Amino acid sequence: MTTPSPTYRLPDPDLMRTLMRRTGTGAPVSIRELAAASGLSHGTVGNLLTGVTSSVSADAAHAIADRIGVDVLVLWVPAGRATGDGPLLQAAA
Repeated sequence: MTTPSPTYRLPDPDLMRTLMRRTGTGAPVSIRELAAASGLSHGTVGNLLTGVTSSVSADAAHAIADRIGVDVLVLWVPAGRATGDGPLLQAAA
């Protein structure tokens, strides 16, 4: 049995859109450029920006954040198990 990969949720599509206009390098990045960097289709990236889609794989979330030039947690929040059957388990304090 394989372990499902974690997913990340985009809580604020407007923030992603704003950061795309001015990345860490100061240059804008297009939907197609983010798609190429993340391995997602440009339609999926567009759906993230409109809120139609809100979750992607951890690899895609990291690739998008890297291309924009921000830490992954600036844009994304861990969405729990890839199966969607519950929240992340919290470590005991």
